[in-house]
Amino acid sequence: MYILHLALGGCLKAPPVPFGVTADTGGHIAYVLDAALHQARRSDVSHVEIVTRRFDDPRFDPVHAQQREHVAPGLAITRIATGQPLYLEKEALASDLPAFTQAFCDYLAALDPRPDVIHAHFADAAAVAIAAQRRFGIPFVYTPHALGIDKRAHHIQCDGLDARIDAERRAIKAAAAIIVSTREEATRQVGGYRVPVGDRVHCLPPGVTTQPRNPGVVTLADRLGDWFNEPDRPLVFAVARPVVKKNLAALVRAFSADAELHRNANLLILAGQHDLAGPEEQGILAELRHLAMDTRLHGRIALPSAHDGTDVAALYERAADRGVFVNPALHEPFGLTLIEAAAAGVPVVATCNGGPAEIVSTIGHGVLIDPRDPAAIASAIKGIIGDPVRHAVLSKAGKHGVAAYNWDRYAQDSVALYRSIAQPRLLVCDIDNTLTGCPVGARAFADWRSGSPLPFVVATGRDFATARAILSDWGLPQPDAYITDVGTRMMLADTSGNWRECRVFARTLDQDWDAESVERVLSSLALTPQPATTAGPHKISFFGTAEDAARIDAALVRAELPARVIFSHGRLIDVIAPHGGKAEAVAAYAGRYGWSLAHCVAAGDSGNDSDMLAACGHAIMVGNASEELAHLPSRPGLHRSATHHAGGVLEGLARLGLATVQTEAQIEPVAA
Repeated sequence: MYILHLALGGCLKAPPVPFGVTADTGGHIAYVLDAALHQARRSDVSHVEIVTRRFDDPRFDPVHAQQREHVAPGLAITRIATGQPLYLEKEALASDLPAFTQAFCDYLAALDPRPDVIHAHFADAAAVAIAAQRRFGIPFVYTPHALGIDKRAHHIQCDGLDARIDAERRAIKAAAAIIVSTREEATRQVGGYRVPVGDRVHCLPPGVTTQPRNPGVVTLADRLGDWFNEPDRPLVFAVARPVVKKNLAALVRAFSADAELHRNANLLILAGQHDLAGPEEQGILAELRHLAMDTRLHGRIALPSAHDGTDVAALYERAADRGVFVNPALHEPFGLTLIEAAAAGVPVVATCNGGPAEIVSTIGHGVLIDPRDPAAIASAIKGIIGDPVRHAVLSKAGKHGVAAYNWDRYAQDSVALYRSIAQPRLLVCDIDNTLTGCPVGARAFADWRSGSPLPFVVATGRDFATARAILSDWGLPQPDAYITDVGTRMMLADTSGNWRECRVFARTLDQDWDAESVERVLSSLALTPQPATTAGPHKISFFGTAEDAARIDAALVRAELPARVIFSHGRLIDVIAPHGGKAEAVAAYAGRYGWSLAHCVAAGDSGNDSDMLAACGHAIMVGNASEELAHLPSRPGLHRSATHHAGGVLEGLARLGLATVQTEAQIEPVAA
């Protein structure tokens, strides 16, 4: 198996990583690297690739300008360049996303073989993966890491929050599977988007990220006397990015307000790399420095301006001696630092909001607090560092319980999930020359359908009434839904068996579609219109050649009018809404049941089937398919049948184990 991880934000490089060098160089970087490293060690994985942005920024390691970096056997980092050479913070990535998407798809187009799966980290990477799936049929898995909906729930304001939440909702809808780290993340956080997910959400806890520790190197733990009057006192330790949601100021306030606590302990906070902090981080750092000026904290608090992985490992080791690790975040999606602390034998005091509640419950190495209650934070810290017996019990629990978080187990379960995500849940077939054309094949398909539980939808260029009539004339079964008019209309049956148009899909097609302006631009091209009965609110149709279709497309591009131009059957041209088409309609129908395109099998023969054949996890090109589909690249999920018409559909289904192999008497042979 060839696995591709896609992560755009932060400074992603081979270890050691300078965590905190930017606001986005944090826990998800460790997650991606450790997941990929352990997957690459498996015998059933051929190789693993991490793809990220390429940038050449004098503020950062020049390795980020390298196109490819070897990490370990079977694992490399590939960097994709765009027209923007500088590093971009997460909020600025949106403007560069179209260029990155195009460059990434160009990169995939040149690969042979292509990845079996893309694992997208954060919604920006998922947006790129969605485009890649539409073009190449590569299924993708999504890991959110942190969700904007939680920022809103905790009244944390930031630019672009609405757009971020919309992007996360699209990622949840489109992903073949969603990997999260805790059950709370699966139910409350992902569930908060109110998107049907079916059984696509999987809780796979990550492992502990082992920090490097070189005994011969002088670390911050060896220099505690630089800050503390009495460096041997118990250490209250925290490490987090200096942003609002990490709530570090509350920890300082709790420490300074409790006289007993700051008499008997020292506080050290690693809050990123100060000299590279962005505007929000500089504001938080200024607040921390101001609070640290409290005379009561003289010789009791340290805010080192820089650190590396060796420092972190040494400080965990130091805190294990009578100290405690604190995570006071307003909300924490997971909390990798809490399992790092557990592995080092450090008891923890952690926020009750998010992943830490599950981690602490699983490991049993600390207590939970309300992060908005400074008195509760101080009390919890004192309850551990002031009780040697309790400290020893919690330390032992951490070292023992951290076994629940294991990267080898994660690698095993994630690879198994990758293999299972394309299990077919839905069959979508064109009608003309795919299901029709051979009476014997049509009867065999009807027989198969009568005994198969697989949901079945037709997707046709025909209108609804004509599509129903053709199915009836050919003795073909009625589907569970109709996608008609080249993917610009969806018809659903209500509980009484009456057919109605899906208004939700129709409203989707209204977006960015200006039919009047499109008609006005095309009126100057001397085109031959199809009969008025073929038109629809999201579809304008003509007769013509492939060259005519190209002229239409060029005219719309010049006019900056979004639309899709589809040429099929050697003479039909359909100009449809930009969010229309068979693939988009299939995705919308599948999404009603919590499925993605990766779970769909598409069968077709002509150009208006091209998008769904490219995007669905499994595709069947019947033996009589036209040259209009010759451009579709070979891939593991695409089957080119030798048999024509409905027999070719059955041949493809048999390849998937969904039908029995037909005999030559049952299906139409290949035409001479």
